[in-house]
Amino acid sequence: MSGSAPQAAPKVTEREARRVAEEAREQDWRKPSFAKELFLGRFRLDLIHPHPLPDAAAEREGAEFLARLRDFCEKKIDSAVIERDAQIPDEVVKGLQELGVFGMKIDRDYGGLGLTQVHYNRALALIGSVSPAIAALVSAHQSIGVPQPLKMFGTPEQKRAFLPRCATTSITAFLLTEPDVGSDPARLATTATPSADGSEYVLDGVKLWTTNGVVADLLVVMARVPKTEGHRGGITAFVVEASSAGVTVENRNAFMGLRGIENGVTRFDGVRVPAENRIGREGEGLKIALTTLNTGRLSLPAMCVGAGKWCLKIAREWSAAREQWGKPIAGHEAVATKISFIAATTFALEAVLELSGQMADEERNDIRIEAALAKLYGSEMGWLMADELVQIRGGRGFETAASLAARGERAVPTEQVLRDLRINRIFEGSTEIMHLLIAREAVDAHLKVAGDLIEPEADLRRKGRAAAKAGAFYAGWLPKLVAGPGQVPTSYREFHPAGCRDLSGHLRYVERSARKLARSTFYAMSRWQGRMETKQGFLARIVDIGAELFAMSAVCVRAEMLRTKEGAQTGEGAYELADTFCKQARIRTEELFDRLWTNTDRDDRTISKGVLAGRYTWLEEGVLDPSGEGPWIADTTPGPAKRPNVHRPIG
Repeated sequence: MSGSAPQAAPKVTEREARRVAEEAREQDWRKPSFAKELFLGRFRLDLIHPHPLPDAAAEREGAEFLARLRDFCEKKIDSAVIERDAQIPDEVVKGLQELGVFGMKIDRDYGGLGLTQVHYNRALALIGSVSPAIAALVSAHQSIGVPQPLKMFGTPEQKRAFLPRCATTSITAFLLTEPDVGSDPARLATTATPSADGSEYVLDGVKLWTTNGVVADLLVVMARVPKTEGHRGGITAFVVEASSAGVTVENRNAFMGLRGIENGVTRFDGVRVPAENRIGREGEGLKIALTTLNTGRLSLPAMCVGAGKWCLKIAREWSAAREQWGKPIAGHEAVATKISFIAATTFALEAVLELSGQMADEERNDIRIEAALAKLYGSEMGWLMADELVQIRGGRGFETAASLAARGERAVPTEQVLRDLRINRIFEGSTEIMHLLIAREAVDAHLKVAGDLIEPEADLRRKGRAAAKAGAFYAGWLPKLVAGPGQVPTSYREFHPAGCRDLSGHLRYVERSARKLARSTFYAMSRWQGRMETKQGFLARIVDIGAELFAMSAVCVRAEMLRTKEGAQTGEGAYELADTFCKQARIRTEELFDRLWTNTDRDDRTISKGVLAGRYTWLEEGVLDPSGEGPWIADTTPGPAKRPNVHRPIG
């Protein structure tokens, strides 16, 4: 291994890392949350049924825009060219800007289209079906780039200065991750040092995986302000002009998928940022980032819905055309099972996305858990659907579209979709981090009640008061987990209309399972107390059960909405898809419940420690490592750039 040693990120203890994350987390619940209630064993169907709908004007405007966007995508975007050249043509980006795509979520007062979250999601699904790289460009710009944080936290002056640019000509990016800092922001190394007169900040540091960073005009940068007299310090958000002196894009990164994505490494060396470009107060940067992601995360499941719809189309057409052993392959149960999974799961992902998006638009509910579940579930199930499509296509699923076309067959980019979807399990919070984030929210009520009872530094008096408080809470809560509507055969009968399959039984199952989930969580809290947060395998399964129950609820509510809104034929089909999905989801849920207590978590930890200690290096013998030379983590020492600037603004 060669290369200079990287500058280490600040050393922090596990306790300090948790403190930083906890302070950034939104603490209060001012609005109801269906998912939060679900984890507490309370099935609040009234919060999502009847299914919320956009108003007529918003629906009409959204549909008209989507029609124009569809026409542009069909006529102006060649996904094969983007895949071949690993770059989105400038004229495509400019055309999208002229169409208003980069201002979909920006208010009309600032030159945007002011679309609803629902129609924004639908637009991303449409764009992503043609080119996931373009969808990533648009999403990174609006979901987490400059527009969203300014919309939520910006001053009137900041909105007037930047939002009209974002809606029309300026591409934006979000810069948080660093070469040695991923999901642990307590170790953030990039600094923003205030000037003596307080008029500006000086940025120094390196940011990694800056989606849109290679072509961006404006950047949202997270940097640590030192705590000094007159400055509270902490992680802080800034709007930075990408053309500022000292900003250098040192590399355009390349990946296994999303070949047209403009993702790079950006260095800041003495970059001067006016104080009026700070978003919010010092120390609020991480909270701004997390709050922005509450709805911003819906962009990824939107693209997964688009991918699912495409997978279903290809599976249907191919399985009807391809014959084996005297009949189309769709006639064989082994393939039919895969087609059913793709169809039912696509319906479920769309149900979760549409419900979450509409709840975001109405702003009656707190959807932080729903959006996180949509991201987690969408990215995991989207990947599985694409993998099943590859299997259905067989060798052609592994072959590139260009190769298929070269030998005279339809250029179906199945393998590309699989590669493109893989990043969604990592983007904007990996599956593992999403499990922990959602679990923290799911057990929030228990932690608040336990308080000093699980605090190692609390004295006996504080623990006594906490025990009394916890006893009072659980005395009122636990009895409600014993029985409920899920045990009454006549509950939810409106979900068994004439001529349709019966979904009422699935909702009764959700209600019973929600109470079982809450009881399991309580038992785990009683058993492990303060060590609960270290039981990541258990917490992940708790979250996955909640995700399945949320998806089951969403498909039932959506099926009933489609029946009443679209008529009998569509309604019957929706009920069939919902019923099949719920049956599949119930099998997965029961397995997860079993694995809460029957698993290999302890053995896995033992084996992992043995691997890291070198106990099994003999198992690695007999192979060669084709990896190149270099450090595991690149050098991030502050200072001038040593590489040429590859920043490529469009326009």
